[in-house]
Amino acid sequence: MPEAALHPAIEATKDLVPIPDIDAQVLPVLRAGPLVAPVELSDDVERTEHVVSEDPRVVVRVHRPKGATGPLPCVYSIHGGGYIIGSYDMDDAKFDVWCRQHDIVGVSVEYRLSPETPYPGPLEDCYAGLKWTHDHAAEIGVDPAKIGITGVSAGGGLCAGLALLARDRGEVPVQFQLLDCPMIDDRQDTPSSQLEGLIVWSKVSNTFGWRSYLGDLYGTGDIPPYAAAARATDLAGLPEAYVCVGGADGFRDEDVIYAMRLYDAGVPTELHVYPGAPHGVAVWAETDVAQRYNRDQQDWLRRQLERLNG
Repeated sequence: MPEAALHPAIEATKDLVPIPDIDAQVLPVLRAGPLVAPVELSDDVERTEHVVSEDPRVVVRVHRPKGATGPLPCVYSIHGGGYIIGSYDMDDAKFDVWCRQHDIVGVSVEYRLSPETPYPGPLEDCYAGLKWTHDHAAEIGVDPAKIGITGVSAGGGLCAGLALLARDRGEVPVQFQLLDCPMIDDRQDTPSSQLEGLIVWSKVSNTFGWRSYLGDLYGTGDIPPYAAAARATDLAGLPEAYVCVGGADGFRDEDVIYAMRLYDAGVPTELHVYPGAPHGVAVWAETDVAQRYNRDQQDWLRRQLERLNG
């Protein structure tokens, strides 16, 4: 198989970010420490914790610009980590910027991880947090008619599944979905999923992540579309979408295909593919490709908020 062609600036420094293949032996080691380095947060955003449910225990962290008045639009976020690692702490730095720049309330959900909790547990946690956000909008200063959702990697996969679930249950109106390199296809049969030299998230890690999340469903023909959105046959009626992915990301092809299918189903969809960008390109924050990746996301978010605010 061909090699993943990395951006020159990332190729030169990729060995400075050694991320091993993840399996059952490596998983506890990764969980023992933080996935990202702590960042210093501003005092301009207030952060509060709210218990959505006790059994199962689901908690959300609400980020609100200090001094903001009245109900604000909300971005509900689901962290990444291959369905097996990570925490809502990973959204702190993002919302420290987004809440101030876009005048929004950010809500991050702490969902249960696999393999301890396979599908549908993590997705139902995410749905519970979303419904709590909608139902408690007045309490947290959110306009319930202006809620969008986002997620990165496995969080993007959960976000895509959540959009389908919210559409079908009809309880929470979701206005947009921002899918950042979403992990949406358990079949792993695209050319990009078979690339050699994938960094950050390898073929081995991807298989382990899907096996963990799907549990006994893995490898069967009974995978629900809510578990792996690429398997959905009906994409009509979903909220406006933004899909972004790197050209050197194993998820490239499944994400491009999904964006095209959304568009074919009548869903306004914007697709961005960044040549040379690997999975987790934000780690290389000083590179021009990572900066464009971030800037384009925020530009789309700004336009969505302008649309909602009239």
